[in-house]
Amino acid sequence: MDDLDDIAALLTKPEPSREVLLRSRGRLQDRIDGRIRHRRRVNWLVPSVALAAAVTAAVAVVTVDPAPSAVPAAPTTTTSAAVSVGDLSGKEILLMAAVSAERTPQTTGTYWHVTSTSLNSDMPPIESWTRRDGRRWTRAMPGDPADTVLQSRNPLSLKGADISLDDLAGLPTDPEALKTWIVQRQGNPDDMSLSEQRDEPLFPLITLISELPTPPEVRAAAFKALATTPEVRSTGAVEGGQALAIPDPDYHGWEIKMVVDPETAQVKRTNFLLGGDGSVTLSRDAIALATEWTDELPKQRYSAFAHGDLEGLAKA
Repeated sequence: MDDLDDIAALLTKPEPSREVLLRSRGRLQDRIDGRIRHRRRVNWLVPSVALAAAVTAAVAVVTVDPAPSAVPAAPTTTTSAAVSVGDLSGKEILLMAAVSAERTPQTTGTYWHVTSTSLNSDMPPIESWTRRDGRRWTRAMPGDPADTVLQSRNPLSLKGADISLDDLAGLPTDPEALKTWIVQRQGNPDDMSLSEQRDEPLFPLITLISELPTPPEVRAAAFKALATTPEVRSTGAVEGGQALAIPDPDYHGWEIKMVVDPETAQVKRTNFLLGGDGSVTLSRDAIALATEWTDELPKQRYSAFAHGDLEGLAKA
């Protein structure tokens, strides 16, 4: 199925049954030594207070999840479409998401709110609020006090370099032009992955569709560009969308796994979260992801603050 009109037509068909979460099968521990050589912040999700306290002074912030429990695979059902959603390839799923992104109007709000939740863990969700002028607040980052919203010193980032909302709005809306822009972008090598240092666009493209407040047309271009990745494959329908697997370009044998809802063009879950602030979060279990524009201030959710400009925030 090469025609985007055919892909779009599938979006009007009934959804497949989605009953359980995608089993996480990554082998995380084998990647520790390679990941933390870089200055880029790495969060390993594990409920260990002692471990979190010990590593917060290091260059990378490290916390780790317990070993994944066995979860039965989600059943795949067919629809009345000529090609069922469950039978779509990874490329076709990404192209469906691209069509949905193009159809989705730009939402409004004062803060870009991101919530990432490690499944099968008692750790609290990690949240961030980014104002349109670039100021950010976070809650429950590794090593932070409980139930405290902190003013973040880390701006939005792409390829290890700061990026503003105006920058994102000006990105190319053609997939090939977007990949060229990423390759030519001058990033900070100390805060880039090995593949980013080789000017490969995979990780920045994933960042554009996951945590960054990317405009709809640019998101559509990013999905189309990801669809050209030869190794991307579908692993079936799961709760929340379609599961995809992409080989990690830096470490052979490790796969980036995402659950994409092709009807909303949202990344619902992942095991490899490339944060919009330049951080990397890795987990044996899936990380649920939710993003939205909101006018709700962080202080309306939590009363305890540290290192925050409360007066300035109250006037925002």
